[in-house]
Amino acid sequence: MPLRIVRLGTPRAAGEGTRIGTVRRPPRGVPKAEFASRDYYDVWYPLLSPSADLMAQGQQVPSGQEGDKAWEAFAKQFRKELAQPEASRTLDLLAALSHHSAMSLGCYCEDEARCHRSVLRAELASRGADISP
Repeated sequence: MPLRIVRLGTPRAAGEGTRIGTVRRPPRGVPKAEFASRDYYDVWYPLLSPSADLMAQGQQVPSGQEGDKAWEAFAKQFRKELAQPEASRTLDLLAALSHHSAMSLGCYCEDEARCHRSVLRAELASRGADISP
């Protein structure tokens, strides 16, 4: 039952398990009671999202070579945030649970390569998580 990294709001895969929203804010215009039924998330866990200031920085990353440098700066700063004790312990827990429970982590971004999900994927993999490709 590997951990899945998903785009929130997309249809759930069979056996996906509990969907955890690693986003700073809930989806706009969606009643809280409908978050799970609309395939956003079952549990909101903003601790694993970038800080508000860093998120604003990440949303301004341009495309192209200049954007690559800005993205690397964003990812480096986000890894520093994930190294804080509470987030780090959470990642350790999720990595361990990935070998025993079906679950998924997600964000709204369309392109995972330019989303904090890619950093979460790498951090979880470095901690031995069983992650679905």
